[in-house]
Amino acid sequence: MRIVSLNEETKKGILTNLLKRSTTSYGSYMEAVNEILTAVREKGDEALFSYTEQFDHVKLTEDTIRVSEEEIEEAYRLVDENFLRILRRAAENIRDYHQRQVRNSWIETKADGVLLGQKITPLSSVGVYVPGGKAAYPSSVLMNLIPAKVAGVKRIAMVTPPGRDGKVNPKVLAAAREGGVTEIYKVGGAQAIGALAYGTASIPKVSKITGPGNIYVALAKRAVFGYVGLDSIAGPSEILVLADETANPRYAAADLLSQAEHDEMASAILVTTSRKLAEQVSAEVEKFLKTLSRREIIEKSLDQFGYILLADNWDDAVDAVNEIASEHLEIMTRDPFAVMTRIENAGAIFLGEYSSEPLGDYFAGPNHVLPTNGTAKFFSPLGVDDFIKKSSLISYSREALQAISEDIQEFAKAEQLTAHANSIKVRFEDTKEGK
Repeated sequence: MRIVSLNEETKKGILTNLLKRSTTSYGSYMEAVNEILTAVREKGDEALFSYTEQFDHVKLTEDTIRVSEEEIEEAYRLVDENFLRILRRAAENIRDYHQRQVRNSWIETKADGVLLGQKITPLSSVGVYVPGGKAAYPSSVLMNLIPAKVAGVKRIAMVTPPGRDGKVNPKVLAAAREGGVTEIYKVGGAQAIGALAYGTASIPKVSKITGPGNIYVALAKRAVFGYVGLDSIAGPSEILVLADETANPRYAAADLLSQAEHDEMASAILVTTSRKLAEQVSAEVEKFLKTLSRREIIEKSLDQFGYILLADNWDDAVDAVNEIASEHLEIMTRDPFAVMTRIENAGAIFLGEYSSEPLGDYFAGPNHVLPTNGTAKFFSPLGVDDFIKKSSLISYSREALQAISEDIQEFAKAEQLTAHANSIKVRFEDTKEGK
């Protein structure tokens, strides 16, 4: 891996390079996405079936688009019992973590007749997109479904492209059942996003869409925002390792490569003040590359978006970490918990040399659907809050409103909104305050 001295110029250049991976850089795909979405909105199932045959080489009908109970039962027979055991343990950890995020409605009353509060209501329906193709990610199925279920969402519809045999990966189906899905449809791509957003005869509209996908899915999600809510627009995977001279270079190298293998657009960055460690990690990366199965993908990822940043001091190192705002941040230092207090921007923070990123991907419990491309500066991991909505509660007695009626009227008049002022005034027309 290339070793780069960290300064303001190199940091700016790296940030600019990383932003090239944003979905805003793929305008050339937008025309095709808009064409698909328009067709789904206007033609419904006809468009869904046509695009599925065109892109996935599977002929669907209104009778076969939805995964049947028999197909789910078959999936359980095909999945190894040991994997099911692991899947259920992971689901238990994820469920336990997210149950701690549950919010409660609240009401505060005051002696003068004022009542204020907040009502928490689960979304009525959610659509979860699950990528298909050669890769199958049952872990992402759990991470999307379980917080929705914990939040109390009654209808959770999953969409995923079928294989050429017209079936869905059995591990994905098992994860969906364990996660609490209510319905599963064999359709993917931008057309699936359109179906969830607009509704068709076979797939009723949902209130919100979550889940990652390819560039067509990401752009389709951007385009339908407003018709439905969204979790976020997921970008390529990222890892940043912040390490001092005490870090194990072999561990750091292995963890960087664990994300670089996702795809050519993934980012893997080490930030350190130790040149010795930087050189050791670079050497370990080269050793690992000789044995890893996805070497070609990893090499392209590291060539484009892989860096070892050598900082002059710890303040500069932490500042760079906060500017990059990585999806995954590992802290491998003498005192990782002390360093953690200085971190402001990161999707998930892994503390210590035995808290490697794959632990969060599969098993620990916190959600692995995380903000990417610097959006950790203002976005959070997927969680229960993404599947609820909040309503404010306001109730004033006559006496409580009367005490502040003149103030409200004056405020309204200052904004030249006389109808606002009148709405208060008419309630006290028989008193001095209403004149």
